[in-house]
Amino acid sequence: MKTAIYIVLFLLLCCSFLLLFREINILQQFSELMKRTAADLDAASRQRTLEGRKQLMELHKKHTLLFSLERNLQYSGLKLRFPKLTVEWWIAGNMAVAAGMFLLLLLLFGLWPAVGGVVGLAVLEGLLLRILRSVNLKRVNNNLMKLLDFLGNYSVTAAEATSVFSQVSRYMEEPLRSALDICCYEAQTTGDSGLALLSMAEKIEHPKFKELARNMEISIRHCADFSALVRSSRKSLREYLRISQERRGMLREAFINMALLLGMSAVVLLTVGSLTGVSLTKLLIGTLPGRVGICILLAIFGMFGSQLYRAQS
Repeated sequence: MKTAIYIVLFLLLCCSFLLLFREINILQQFSELMKRTAADLDAASRQRTLEGRKQLMELHKKHTLLFSLERNLQYSGLKLRFPKLTVEWWIAGNMAVAAGMFLLLLLLFGLWPAVGGVVGLAVLEGLLLRILRSVNLKRVNNNLMKLLDFLGNYSVTAAEATSVFSQVSRYMEEPLRSALDICCYEAQTTGDSGLALLSMAEKIEHPKFKELARNMEISIRHCADFSALVRSSRKSLREYLRISQERRGMLREAFINMALLLGMSAVVLLTVGSLTGVSLTKLLIGTLPGRVGICILLAIFGMFGSQLYRAQS
């Protein structure tokens, strides 16, 4: 009897060790798969970056979906806060989070709440990126005139154009500071100041900063003095700021007028509803004139939002 028990215990122990070794093997295979996936993502990111720099040199970079996502990450400052963040990792992380949220909401609430949660997550993410881009754009807008003033204080020539950035960057805010430092480092390590300036122009969203960087690259190729360029850029920036301020003032007045019009329309509809005995919701949704009016209001607000977006760009 004891012999049989010992045999059974021995077999169970052997099975346990076999299962344990198999589990370790599975974990090792899973770990190797994750390492290979991470290496493939990093390799794809490096290859896309090299192709982007080559196309940047040839001035015909294609505006693909990955390029648009990379610009969003760059302009929002996320790549500055997380240097190892790439578009591939961003897409993989979003897919993982969206899949996890979808399964969780599907188990708890059902199909349509799960779909709505994923859509809401995408909308919140886009809104967050837009807010971060607006913050960085405002910082560049506030520091660009200071940058031109500092460049005007130096007798900058084509040979020392990018080297001055290292002395000026310490007085700038992000993201200008990092863009100037990276441009100076790239120019010193590669010896190609023109490509470093073009690369710097792609890191900042502000149109006048891009114009300044590209004009500097042209001046380097023609060995021109930068004093006239700085003066013309300062004048152009003042005009740009004046027009932007006027446009924001007009949009602010338009927003106030639209709010007043919307409030007066609500008062009129409530008055009509009280006289006819029809609720406001039924008057807007249950009748054809109400639905037409809602569509017109949505179209007006959509056009106003597009104008506001252009004014902030």
